[in-house]
Amino acid sequence: MGKTLPQRWDLDVLFPGGSESEPFRSFLGLLETDIASLKARVDQSDLAWNEKNTFLQVVDEVQSIAVRVRQAGAYISCLTAQNVKDEQAKLLGGRVKTISANFGAALTGWEERLVSIEESAWKALLAEEDLQPIAFVLEERRRRAQEKLPPEQEVLANDLAVDGYHAWQDLYNAVVGRMTIEIELDGELKQLSVGQAANLMSHPDRAVRAQVFAKWQEAWGKETELCAQALNHLGGFRLSLYRHRGWDSVLREPLDIGRMQEKTLDAMWQAIENRKDRLVAYLERKAKLLGIEKLSWYDVSAPVGKTHKKVSYDEAAELIVEHFNRFNPNMASFAQQAFDEAWIEAEDRPGKRPGGFCTSFPVSKQSRVFMTYAGNASNVSTLAHELGHAYHQQVMWDLPPLAQNYAMNVAETASTFAEMILADAAVKNAANDDERLVLLEDKLQSVVAFFMNIHARFLFEKNFYEQRKNGLVSAAELDRLMLEAQESAYKGALAEYEPHFWASKLHFYITSYPFYNFPYTFGYLFSMSVYARALAEGESFAAKYDALLQDTGRLMVEDLAKKHLGEDMTSVDFWQAAVDLAVADIEEFLRLTEEA
Repeated sequence: MGKTLPQRWDLDVLFPGGSESEPFRSFLGLLETDIASLKARVDQSDLAWNEKNTFLQVVDEVQSIAVRVRQAGAYISCLTAQNVKDEQAKLLGGRVKTISANFGAALTGWEERLVSIEESAWKALLAEEDLQPIAFVLEERRRRAQEKLPPEQEVLANDLAVDGYHAWQDLYNAVVGRMTIEIELDGELKQLSVGQAANLMSHPDRAVRAQVFAKWQEAWGKETELCAQALNHLGGFRLSLYRHRGWDSVLREPLDIGRMQEKTLDAMWQAIENRKDRLVAYLERKAKLLGIEKLSWYDVSAPVGKTHKKVSYDEAAELIVEHFNRFNPNMASFAQQAFDEAWIEAEDRPGKRPGGFCTSFPVSKQSRVFMTYAGNASNVSTLAHELGHAYHQQVMWDLPPLAQNYAMNVAETASTFAEMILADAAVKNAANDDERLVLLEDKLQSVVAFFMNIHARFLFEKNFYEQRKNGLVSAAELDRLMLEAQESAYKGALAEYEPHFWASKLHFYITSYPFYNFPYTFGYLFSMSVYARALAEGESFAAKYDALLQDTGRLMVEDLAKKHLGEDMTSVDFWQAAVDLAVADIEEFLRLTEEA
């Protein structure tokens, strides 16, 4: 690449001035005006909603506003992630939440109009050529509107959620933002952010990991009462809303958002359960390699082998572009653009929120990636993962905005696919068995995360909601539920678990997507199937891959698999084949470490 790549993202090209940006405030002002105009239009009782031109005009208006609401939300996400103490950004975030709520109210009114259109007129509208690319989405919106409360009640719930439901997520973010974890490292006391401390859980020195884990537990233990309040009220809001809608299952909403059947979810977990014994064998072998009787929670991400080289950010970028190029030159050139044009916030500094994400700016047709890059193999994987998200969005830009709204489960397919390209290539190109072992072990950490850690989160949430139906759940009881879920998901393979995980994991507090866990495992396994097909078909599959991604916003996942892979997703056999591809890596790991 020839030059040092920027490790701070460029947001000024989107809205100059950060949280003081006047262009952003003007953007929000116009957005507020246009939403009010849309609301007034959908409230008109004399509009002929089954008339083609009127219908198309409103659809265009909805899509124009939708991309700008996404643009505003993405910008706020970036500002608050890069500096958790940016108070001005938090205030702007409150304004954007109100804008989103007002748009939601207008959409509820619009959807009421969709429901009011007589069936034969509705079919005639969907048959219009202009609406063919979004017919699936319009049908979906009409159906969902029919299954909800009367519009005025949905609008009220939506408005109350701004200072109720969503506010509990804001409280959680404030708790994380103020937290620091004091660690002694190399003889020096350091005040670390939650994200920086999390990175040390994969430190090669067990004493460091144990210290970080103890301090982590201590820090989160002080916040469990506040976190329990937030989690209880988030759960309580959902349960109340579901009850009033007449929904009897907490999985109904996440499954509907993911456009998938419960039968598909059950088949996926069953296939994983069928091979949990091999994951236990891997964890037992890893314990022996680390010279301990049984792994503790903080050992799961520990490196093995003698090769623990750091990978610079520039080296990681070069690897990603090189290996993307072998599969699809379009992916490689896109990644190169993201690195060169500072679309990635990777700098390791205090004050950033933990974790990684990709967000997109549909008005600008650009994406941004957020992470904290510390130079370990996991960071390289995260970087490839988030760039996979960004590429997925890149191939969607030419579709109508309503057809770009793909759910999290298929979104995780593209990201995990990108991660696999890199991980697989690295293992194959390893210089020796020790390096191969280190790289293979990094892949297997992902397998444990998707098959065990995320399964534990899923089990915890199911059990939490069952208890929450009977009243508030105490912090101590949340600890117990978390330990019970972890012991079940890990099949008792660990000596020590993380009881405060329910508090420390951001995903439990995200209000935009309930059960923010199983889509990761879905995406991982679906991407395994797609990756196997890519290996079998070679270069010709690149175009098919792009076509599959483009359909992710306008098909049920079962139909997506049938159309592009010819597979039945409701069958355990489909998922078992993907699970067994991951298990093959475990068997190779066990073979390489037999003598050790």
